[in-house]
Amino acid sequence: MTGLLVTGLGVVAPTGVGAEAHWASLVRGEPAIRPIEGFDPTRYGISLAGQVRDFVPEEHVAPQLQVQTDRWTWMSLAAATMAAEDAGYTAPDDVYATSVFLASGSGGNEFSQHEIQGLWAKGPRSVGAYQSIAWFYAASTGQISIRDGYKGPSGVVVSEGAGGLDSIGWARRVTRRGTPAVLVGGTEAGMCPYALLCQATSGRLSTAARPEEAYLPFDRRANGHVVGEGGAILLVEEPAAARARGATRVWGEVAGYGATHDAHHHEAPAPDATQYARAIRLSLADAGVTPDEVDLVVADGAGTPELDALELAAVAAAFSGRSTPVPVTAPSAWTGRLMAGGSALAVATALLAMRDGIVPGTAFLDQPVDAPGVDLVQGSRVRELSTVVVLARGYGGFNSSLVLRRHRGFEEDGS
Repeated sequence: MTGLLVTGLGVVAPTGVGAEAHWASLVRGEPAIRPIEGFDPTRYGISLAGQVRDFVPEEHVAPQLQVQTDRWTWMSLAAATMAAEDAGYTAPDDVYATSVFLASGSGGNEFSQHEIQGLWAKGPRSVGAYQSIAWFYAASTGQISIRDGYKGPSGVVVSEGAGGLDSIGWARRVTRRGTPAVLVGGTEAGMCPYALLCQATSGRLSTAARPEEAYLPFDRRANGHVVGEGGAILLVEEPAAARARGATRVWGEVAGYGATHDAHHHEAPAPDATQYARAIRLSLADAGVTPDEVDLVVADGAGTPELDALELAAVAAAFSGRSTPVPVTAPSAWTGRLMAGGSALAVATALLAMRDGIVPGTAFLDQPVDAPGVDLVQGSRVRELSTVVVLARGYGGFNSSLVLRRHRGFEEDGS
C-alpha cells in the first residue's frame, strides 16, 4: 500500500531560504551557527545560535498581516507558499479538501517580548489586541488556513522537537478520513531574550563561544545544543488525489510512522532507550521495512552525552538484525536545534538527500563516540538512498520515527 506522497517543500532555515538554498549549504558543508545578533545574550551565558539571516518578511507576508503576527508565523506563511508553489498546487474549489496540521513549541516569542516590555514600562494600556493571537501556538496553522482558504480539518501538534514528525502522523489520520491534501511541518523563532532564557533553564544549551566547539552530536566533546530558528512546511497528498490533479513531481513517500512516550519525567529523560527503540520498530513495521532495507538514519542529535548515548542505544537496538552497521547522520549540527521546526527540516533534508544520492555529514564530528552497530557519518557521502528513517525527540519524553521511501511512480504503484 502506498503511503502519503510529499509533493511540495518549503524551507526557511539558518542554512537558507528555499529548499535548494538550504540543501546547497549542507552539501557545501557551511555551518550556519554564528554569534547571536539582535540583542546581547551575555547575561544568559549563551553566545551562539542558528539564525535565519536572509529572510525578508515583506517579500512573503502582506503588511496588514505582519502587524498581527510573530516572526515564526511569517516563516510559516512563507514556507507554506513555497510548498504549494513547489507542488504546483492550487486550492481546489472544495475549500474543505486541504488541511493545515502544523507543529509548534513556543509560539510568538518576539511579539510577546515587545508586549511584555511595553507592559512593564508603560502599563496595561500599551499592550495591543494582537498579543492575544500572535503568541498563540496555533497562530501559524490558523493564519495559513485563513489566508489560503484551506478549511479542511486542521490543528496543531505540541510535542516539542518531535512535532514536525507528529504533524505528518496526524496528516495520515486526516487523509484516511477523506481530506486529500495536508500542509504539515512547522517553524520556530525562539531568538529573543525571553525565549532564550526559557530554553536556558533546561540546562541543555551549550555555553561554548566557538561554533566548532558548540553543538557536537555524537562527539566526545558534546556539551549541549545550540538554539536555532526556522523549519520547513511540506505538502503531503493522498496518492490518487495527487495523480488526479496532475502532480508532476513527488519528493518521496511517507511509508511508516511510530511514536511513543517515555512516561518517565517531564524534564529528565528515561534511564534507558526502551520507548525510543520501540518507536523506531513501530515505524519500520508500519512501513513493512526490515532493518537491512534502511539506507540512512537522520538522527535527532541532542548534543548532550547522556541523550546522545540513549539515541545510539535505541538505534542499535532497533537495527540489531542488520548485516552491516546502519549509517547515522545529524544534519541539525549545521543549523542548531529548531524545536518543532527541526524535525520538519530533517524530513525535507532527507528527501533532498534521496533525490541527489548525497548523505550530508554531521558538522564538526571529529571525535566520534564509540557506537557499536552504528556507522556515524562524519563527512558527506555519495550513496543511493531508497529508504531513510528520520528520528526526533521532544522535551518531556516524546519519541517519533518516520520512514521515507523513494516513490516508484504512479503507474508502478497502481495509484
